[in-house]
Amino acid sequence: MSEKLRILLTGFGPFPGAPHNPTQPLVARLAQLRRPALDDVALASHIFPVTYAAVDRQLPDVLAKQKPDALLMFGLAARTPYLRIETRARNAVTMLWPDAANTRSSKRGIAGQADAMTFGPHTARLLRAARLTGIDARASRDAGAYLCNYLSWRAIENVRAGGPQLAAFIHIPLLARSGAVRRKGAARITLEELVDAGEAMLMEMVGLARKRRNIPAS
Repeated sequence: MSEKLRILLTGFGPFPGAPHNPTQPLVARLAQLRRPALDDVALASHIFPVTYAAVDRQLPDVLAKQKPDALLMFGLAARTPYLRIETRARNAVTMLWPDAANTRSSKRGIAGQADAMTFGPHTARLLRAARLTGIDARASRDAGAYLCNYLSWRAIENVRAGGPQLAAFIHIPLLARSGAVRRKGAARITLEELVDAGEAMLMEMVGLARKRRNIPAS
């Protein structure tokens, strides 16, 4: 009997401006999914504190512990009303906004003069899977310059170093609360809609990771 496929789901904790980070309930719901197609899959989850030091310390630890085949990460983009599937991580760090530990970056880049790094063509598959649930999802080439982009960069580094086979980062909007609506009158995305889209992307990642595992190394 082959070892279970391992998928790690991550989100972020609260930070200034977002005392209730919706990635936490999303990741919790996805980690609890029980489907026949997931019988051979071990789902694990991790919530990162919104600090650069925590990402640098905890990401290697959780990858070493869980040894995931794929890494599906979620972060909050409070000013974007739709789902964003990030296609790359930029070599950029904001010097304007401190993290949740009130630490500011002392440099504008993550790794010298390195170019942006892409997640890979599988992001297009995730975009399609999300859209098929009816949610407003769009590809993004700019993950910002805060912790979401920073985690994306570190995750791609780990993929390239022989860690997880696949990684992806999804930016989610603020969710509807108590029937709240956006200023233009359109209802915000609900947690249930987000869970549906998250499940679709998770199943896509599972399929892709399963194919990767079955392909012999060249």
